[in-house]
Amino acid sequence: MPGVNADSQRVVRGRTPLPRPRCAPEDGPRPEAGARALLGRLVVPGAVLAAVAGAFAYVGAVDPNQPGHYPACPLLRFTGLYCPGCGGLRSAHAFVHGDLLTALRDNAPAVAGYLAFAVLWTLWAVRSIHGRPLRIEPRPVHLWTLGILFAAFAVVRNLPFGGWLHP
Repeated sequence: MPGVNADSQRVVRGRTPLPRPRCAPEDGPRPEAGARALLGRLVVPGAVLAAVAGAFAYVGAVDPNQPGHYPACPLLRFTGLYCPGCGGLRSAHAFVHGDLLTALRDNAPAVAGYLAFAVLWTLWAVRSIHGRPLRIEPRPVHLWTLGILFAAFAVVRNLPFGGWLHP
């Protein structure tokens, strides 16, 4: 039909009118819609936090120092070498119980990882509250540096003078 555009609005003097707002201005902002949107943005960070808190609660309740509760590290079992993750469960157990020195002695990089997770999760939650995504784009040099640090930690903890790094 001539004189009607795709939005079923009359065309006046050959110009298309501006689109109408979806909600009328007299309705005003709906607070429940804002609260729902905020809760929707916090679902995934909240679920991740709940999963990590559940894992830490389990490791805090079931002592990894007692044999039979957790599987042994395959690398340690078959070769006698400590991997970078060896002692991570004992470190988490000590961390949950507030014994930071034991946690650092069992696996210092794991403790650094716990703290890095806490910082990154907090940034993620704050950015989600504001409706902005968290973008972490490490450069290859950062990833290589992290890999080299973990490899050096694994090598040093298996050398005779690195016995103080054994879990």
